[in-house]
Amino acid sequence: MKETYKSIVDIRRKVFTEIARIAYEDLDISELEDSSYRIVPGEVAKYREDIFRERAVADERLRLAMGMDVRSISVYRKLTDGFDKVDMDTNAYEQPLINVIKFACEACPTKAHVVTDNCRKCMAHPCTNVCPVNAVSVGRDRAHIDKEKCINCGRCKEACPYHAIVMYDRPCAAACGVDAIGSDEYNRAEINHDECVACGRCIASCPFGAIADKTQIYQLIKAIKSKKQVYAIIAPSFVGQFGAKSSPAQIVEGIKRLGFKDVVEVSLGADVTTMNEAKEYLHRVPNDIDYMGTSCCFSWSLMVKNRFPELYDQISDSGSPMRYTAEYIHERDPEGVVCFIGPCTSKKLEALDTRVKSYVDFVITFEELMGMFVAKGIEPSEIAIDSSVDDASALGRGYPIAGGVADAVKKVAEELEPGRDIKIVGANTLSECIKMVKIAKAGKYNGYLLEGMACPGGCIAGVGTMASVNRVKKDVQKFMNDAPVHSPLNNDKLSTTEFK
Repeated sequence: MKETYKSIVDIRRKVFTEIARIAYEDLDISELEDSSYRIVPGEVAKYREDIFRERAVADERLRLAMGMDVRSISVYRKLTDGFDKVDMDTNAYEQPLINVIKFACEACPTKAHVVTDNCRKCMAHPCTNVCPVNAVSVGRDRAHIDKEKCINCGRCKEACPYHAIVMYDRPCAAACGVDAIGSDEYNRAEINHDECVACGRCIASCPFGAIADKTQIYQLIKAIKSKKQVYAIIAPSFVGQFGAKSSPAQIVEGIKRLGFKDVVEVSLGADVTTMNEAKEYLHRVPNDIDYMGTSCCFSWSLMVKNRFPELYDQISDSGSPMRYTAEYIHERDPEGVVCFIGPCTSKKLEALDTRVKSYVDFVITFEELMGMFVAKGIEPSEIAIDSSVDDASALGRGYPIAGGVADAVKKVAEELEPGRDIKIVGANTLSECIKMVKIAKAGKYNGYLLEGMACPGGCIAGVGTMASVNRVKKDVQKFMNDAPVHSPLNNDKLSTTEFK
């Protein structure tokens, strides 16, 4: 979305900036009533049929960004209705976190196969010959598919020598690896929250910007302004997100200027996860379990819990890097408030988990952080600073790239137990993760370490990122090379009592 859906990204950023501005300037909530006019100015619609609908969509985005629920189209409620429930300086999240804005949904057609103008009405008629339900016939001008009979098996598409048959689907549903998106009575998209794992791929895929997630920008800024000791823990994929000229140290300093007491790399927690998963793998595989899955991607582990509950024990019991970094903060400041800043919506859901919520108070994405920067007039690349960022090892910093987690665990495990040859396999996108689990369930990955990630390419492609995957991948690799040590085994910060 960040590269090609620029108009949607621009509106999202304006919404985040507006909420941050209201919070930082202590403005009355009535200011929200005028916000959509600042986000969508003028009298002529730019993207939809009229300006009123554009502002209606912006209003719902503002509500979600404030942490409130989306309103129903059929029931009148004020824009600020429910504000009293989120007007606080603590976590205000209530599920569902990811929502369809019905004002914005265009009720896209669902999955279907269509014959295009490429059809040559050839003599062989392979499309009709392979159809198992006789849904394809050849008419006067071209082949025809009977939608009532068609089961969308795709055989006609594969058989056509002219590639005249195409399959289309609504983008949000096509992107959802757990099939959590259906339709309401008006054929608008609807999320089954019992199946949803909060990966956010639907948000990134909708070309109408009809799906959005709740944020905690307002509550976070209130916590900062209330003089609480708020610490930021930032995911390793932050490098490259705020412009090619912004160094990691400049970004960290920029975050401090927003009011945070200190900033710690989540890669430090990744080093802890690596150590724990390496030891767990050596202890449990193959004695207790046939194979072990990594634990850092919450959407991946939640998918296994929902779809393959009998295999959930095969997922590492180790905490995520976010959790361990938050624990590191609390060991040093028991009264500290922790905000995770990262690339995805999945962490917002993880922070509500009973094992995590006592450590992590807020979660925001890089996009939301950018809104805070803009509201405060902070440009990281312009900050003069000569310090460096040195909390973690190179292996810990490699976590956001697909394959990085498994590679780190494998290398450390093989260092701990020389001579042990550990095989790894990985999948990124939930649909590929499901395939991987099915193969593992069939016994073909016994002895393996399985890495699952919900986003294509890894965390560097999370919905809350802002830069191209290729550029960020290069920046992360450079950040790895600049690490003070290569392995968690050599990270002095892990020698303290709480990490043994």
